[in-house]
Amino acid sequence: MNPTKFRSWLLSIPLAMTLGLFINLPSQAHAQARIEIRPIETITLSTPQFLTGDSSGNSTVLGGELRIPRPGTDRLPAVILVHGSGGLGSTHERWIQELNGAGVATFVVDSFSGRGINNTIDDQSQLATLAMMVDAYRALATLAQHPRIDTNRIAVMGFSKGAVAAVYSSNERFRKMYGPPNLQFAAHIGLYTPCNVTLKDDDKVTGKPIRLFHGIADDWVSIEPCRDYVARLKKSGADVVLTEFPGAYHAFDAFMLKQPLKLQRAQTTRNCRLVEGENGEILNSRTGKHFDLNDPCVERGTTVAYDEAATIATTQAVKELLAGTTVGALNRN
Repeated sequence: MNPTKFRSWLLSIPLAMTLGLFINLPSQAHAQARIEIRPIETITLSTPQFLTGDSSGNSTVLGGELRIPRPGTDRLPAVILVHGSGGLGSTHERWIQELNGAGVATFVVDSFSGRGINNTIDDQSQLATLAMMVDAYRALATLAQHPRIDTNRIAVMGFSKGAVAAVYSSNERFRKMYGPPNLQFAAHIGLYTPCNVTLKDDDKVTGKPIRLFHGIADDWVSIEPCRDYVARLKKSGADVVLTEFPGAYHAFDAFMLKQPLKLQRAQTTRNCRLVEGENGEILNSRTGKHFDLNDPCVERGTTVAYDEAATIATTQAVKELLAGTTVGALNRN
């Protein structure tokens, strides 16, 4: 790696993760046997570039943190975590601890820092959501080379903006375009996933389990398009389940929030229904016109709030999925 790339990678490592400064963690806080920081070489693409297979975007080096939950030489299941618009935070750390405590290795990808982005809450134009799927596939390729990781038991889990990468990486179209040869994710898990863009052939999936968890009261990312997408996936024979939580808002697993938080400037496409047109163009499906973030359907003002019941249920369901035949029995080694 040349010095410029190394500096970019080093800057992409979240300071809190480097120092281990976390609060309110579950009892498995010392579950990891080993922590490794690894570079992920990727590219930054616009939405049209991504959809048309144009890989001429800028080369980028991101930081990824791998945590191995126990010593030994056996190969472990793993989950790649893809953050949302707020970047990495204590919510993701809590998931890492929960998964490590269950015997699953975690590889968390920081898609922002290496690109000079703090967050995209108020300005989603800083990074195309679909571009993060390339990061996830590159993380899969990186993780598959590790001697402690079972290449057949690597799942992907995403949150909001990152949930698009986690869920839609199940599409055969994108796997063939950007996935590493002879590798695929063992499961796809999305929390409060934006499903409001209908993409070409998005119902043709790998056959691996797809699980979505969404609050019905979410006013940042509407649940309605996910209901429609899941119905289409089921019709095509996909193994997909959408779990709905009445009264739960966006980021329902944000345990550090003591009360609901209003984000007055946050961009939301909750009332936009979009569709992929020709040459990678995204269209407003209601008007048939080109869509961008200046479209009248784009609004501002959202809510994030912790929901204990939704968090407990989601945590249990995710662990059960990863402990099943999909990813392999965690204690069989």
